Amino acid sequence: MEQEISFERIPTHIFSDSDSASKSVAKEIADLIRKNNQNSKPTILGLATGSSPKKVYQELIRIHREESLTFKDVITFNLDEYHPMEPDSIQSYVRFMKEQLFDHIDIPVTNYHLPDGTLSLEKIPEFCRDYEAKIERLGGFDYYLLGIGRNGHIGFNEPGSTINSKTRLMTLDIATKIDASPDFGGLQKVPKKAITLGIDSIMKSKKIVLLAWGEHKADSVAKAVEGSVTSDIPASYLQLHPNASFILDETAASMLTRIKTPWVVDSVKWDRNMIKKAVTHLSLTLQKPVLKLTSKDYNEQGLSELLSLYGQAYEINIEVFNYLQHTITGWPGGKPNADDTHRPERAFPAKKKVLIFSPHPDDDIISMGGTFQRLHDQGHEVHVAYQTTGNIAVADDEALRFAEFVVDFNEKFESPNAKANRIYKEAIKFLRNKPDSEIDITAVREIKGLIRKGEAKNTCRFVGIKKEHAHFLELPFYETGTIRKKPIGEKDIQIVMDLIEEIQPHQIYAAGDLADPHGTHKVCLDAIMEAVTRLKHREYMKNCWVWLYKGAWAEWDIDQIEMAVPMSPDQVFKKRMGIFKHQSQKDGVVFQGDDSREFWQRAEERNRATASIYNALGLAEYEAMEAFVRWKF
Repeated sequence: MEQEISFERIPTHIFSDSDSASKSVAKEIADLIRKNNQNSKPTILGLATGSSPKKVYQELIRIHREESLTFKDVITFNLDEYHPMEPDSIQSYVRFMKEQLFDHIDIPVTNYHLPDGTLSLEKIPEFCRDYEAKIERLGGFDYYLLGIGRNGHIGFNEPGSTINSKTRLMTLDIATKIDASPDFGGLQKVPKKAITLGIDSIMKSKKIVLLAWGEHKADSVAKAVEGSVTSDIPASYLQLHPNASFILDETAASMLTRIKTPWVVDSVKWDRNMIKKAVTHLSLTLQKPVLKLTSKDYNEQGLSELLSLYGQAYEINIEVFNYLQHTITGWPGGKPNADDTHRPERAFPAKKKVLIFSPHPDDDIISMGGTFQRLHDQGHEVHVAYQTTGNIAVADDEALRFAEFVVDFNEKFESPNAKANRIYKEAIKFLRNKPDSEIDITAVREIKGLIRKGEAKNTCRFVGIKKEHAHFLELPFYETGTIRKKPIGEKDIQIVMDLIEEIQPHQIYAAGDLADPHGTHKVCLDAIMEAVTRLKHREYMKNCWVWLYKGAWAEWDIDQIEMAVPMSPDQVFKKRMGIFKHQSQKDGVVFQGDDSREFWQRAEERNRATASIYNALGLAEYEAMEAFVRWKF
């Protein structure tokens, strides 16, 4: 434990998931409010926006409704707001806070405060001074709830901000603008500036809690918690606060030393997974194949405890090499009439019913296109379930092009479909006059959904599966018209359950890519896991295995991989052609992120990188590999 403290310079608490973490934080806030209410004292809270605190706010609403927690004496100040920004805009933090919290509790309107995004530039300095003065008159914050950006910012205190920085108008970092671009329908539409509470005011809080969920936050969390205090990572200033803590889920904590290399911190249980993790890390760190590692390597890299269990490096090396070798298979559905003792999948039944869940209409081909093709070619009954329409990822000009085509088609061939013409002309009128970032009308969303549905059907034809084996679920949680989605609901879960019941698969493939910065993959996975959990007692589910793949954003760590499907150069090229069927997602897509590569490039480079790692560990050299982890429900 003492060693652990030397790595983590801020108290850090890791929860199994964001739900349990959020409930813990909400309870702490509720307890503070109750204590102050009993002592007739106001509670001064600092609040953040974004995806991280949403579940905390949901739990506070529940406690208010079900446990009679009153917010009448709570006073809040929010961190930031874009500038310029109207309060009723869909991207406004005023609107966010009202929808996510204030409209659902009994806090007086006069008790919550947010920066004003409508102010003229000359009025902002005075507003910022007054904002800080109000906080100081109230005695400062009792509790401040923060999130962290991928570049380590807190609020809009971007890299370079000093510890004594005041509330001010801040120019947004390019990384922040890229992360915000989905909300605004493109990078060029993101405001260049924002008003942010200064770090000085945050640091004066009596207690600070920073929330972080997901793999895409792991790197900035590790730098803030274990790195030096630096303006390059503003969240690292919290190391200097006497009562600050980080609340993380397991994925956000994945880069911390105690998670990434736990044997360095303390004694560990040397089970198969931990041995594989340690030896592959040692091999890649020293850039030596597993079978060439020596006892000296183990001793010098802090693995003497593992070495003492085996006596010599050779025995460990052979065991781990075999672990790795047994993950590789060209038969993702199992090899018929073969000894499957050391294969990742079962030989029987020889012909399996396979259900591939794809969160968006292209995740199937991007993430596991080679495996998808091979499952079909090897004679399995393959079904694909497209969980969402993916309509918000279609550019307006693409929708306009298709809408005009339908109108022109009907006129050209004298197809008297008055309703279709009216709908499409309504969509065309809207798109031609659409203000920046306005929510699409229903007709436009449906057109965009049809575009993506057509592309998914085209991919299925390309792979060779029957059209009736392509299932378009259109889960309701997604259909908000904005990047901000509804929470998973009972209807979403039931739709997934109904399909599983209908197909009764031997294999399920699902997206386990929790680094997806927009959260859709996580919600889709939650729906699948809940559906499988409810159905697991069905007789057919006893023969069903669930395999998780990752998407365009990341890959499984080598020690986690349980099935690796190699691809030849021809198979890689064929996968690329399958990805090309999604034309609306090529040539500068709506949600490109900070990765300028197209999806086919991301997929190929990731698949080649996986094959390269296997080769670096001393395994055979393949052109590319797709990787999977089994979820045992």
